[in-house]
Amino acid sequence: MDPQKIIRKYYDPNSEAYRVLVTHSELVMQKALALAQRVAHLQPNLHFIREAAMLHDIGMIFTNAPKIGCHGEHPYIMHGILGRELLETEGFPKHALVCERHTGVGITREDIAEQNLPLPDREMVPVTLEEKIICFADTFYSKSPGKLMQEKSLDKLRRQLAKYGDDKLAILNEWIAFFKLEEEA
Repeated sequence: MDPQKIIRKYYDPNSEAYRVLVTHSELVMQKALALAQRVAHLQPNLHFIREAAMLHDIGMIFTNAPKIGCHGEHPYIMHGILGRELLETEGFPKHALVCERHTGVGITREDIAEQNLPLPDREMVPVTLEEKIICFADTFYSKSPGKLMQEKSLDKLRRQLAKYGDDKLAILNEWIAFFKLEEEA
């Protein structure tokens, strides 16, 4: 599988959306591989992490997010399920699950119901080690103009996730401890 080939199938390489997607995905991939090294004893699949990290946001092209060059018809919150559908069509069901499960620290059925999100009624939280690594790596980077290349600090991540509830902050703190990132701070 060649992630770039799939990306180029759906994105114009000269577009802002392509630039944002590829830049963001490469940063997430590098962070994910660094996180995977921290838990090397668990033998995460590095090949899969490289591919899936490059494709985790591929569904954003179908959303209405003009600031990042996307002019689709769907709300941005749907980029994960749209990416899942795209990668399932391409024949990559495991990569597709990363798309669906990577948003924030995961989206629960309870989140969907309480916030009336335009998403299917199912759990969309990372399950496998590789999914958790990519999801966590993704939290460090924004696709917002002017912030694309900036890695967020742990404090900033905590402040952002706290807005979504103590349960989301607890998951983030578990991941920070699991990957022993606090020791560097």
